[in-house]
Amino acid sequence: MEKIESIKEFGGWLNRYKHQSASCDCRMTFSVYLPPQIEQEKVPVVYWLSGLTCTDENVRSKAGAQRYAAELGLALVMPDTSPRGDDVADVAERYDLGKGAGFYVNATEAPWAKNYQMYDYVTSELPALIEAHFPVLPGVKSISGHSMGGHGALICALKNPRAYRSVSAFSPICHPVISPWGEGCFSAYLGTDKARWKAYDATELVKAGNSATPLLIDQGTDDEFLTEQLYPEDLQAAYAEQGAPLTLRMQPGYDHSYHFIATFIGEHLAFHAKALYS
Repeated sequence: MEKIESIKEFGGWLNRYKHQSASCDCRMTFSVYLPPQIEQEKVPVVYWLSGLTCTDENVRSKAGAQRYAAELGLALVMPDTSPRGDDVADVAERYDLGKGAGFYVNATEAPWAKNYQMYDYVTSELPALIEAHFPVLPGVKSISGHSMGGHGALICALKNPRAYRSVSAFSPICHPVISPWGEGCFSAYLGTDKARWKAYDATELVKAGNSATPLLIDQGTDDEFLTEQLYPEDLQAAYAEQGAPLTLRMQPGYDHSYHFIATFIGEHLAFHAKALYS
């Protein structure tokens, strides 16, 4: 790993690193916030997955999460949203496919399969790297995210129920097999067989019997993407059919932006801290 930035915040350190990823076959960037408690002990980790067009920069500069992480004794790990580099496949004229839009799947189709292995990166390679090089508690982790990253957090937890102590999401894409964003990326990354898409769809995973608890979702009622892209009601119905608990909070007047995330990020991190320290 190469440390490329280090900033002191709230008694801890916000660091940024580059490393060669075996999963994505390129140089990847991620940020880590290490709270002041690491001076005395190892701490749990919350992984944050960002949305379309984002990098690790968005959440660390807009959400205000580091203040709460310092108070609660949580490390925050914030990866990029896709592979990067001159040799990485992309569609430059689209914001919702290619770089910045990895969708947290393992691509199977050319030319995407060479680099777009984001599911393996965030569930396996990156946690192993974090636990090997930072003062964190091995295996004591939770996951959260926004929009495409909320989708990523949900599928990671649903597919690996013993790996995460808790999961939360802001405005997640809950049913990507019927979402225009999901359809566009899944058809490119995974091919035209829609049955294969269900392995990366939170609603379909719950319908198939998967569950992840505790689970907290916040969704703004004035989110411009709510009706056509996100489908939280589908996930809620799937959980109800399974008889499993889901906390879905519809927040009046809030949109899809980081203003919404910043309003409730403290509650989400407290939710994770309760699970991680129990």
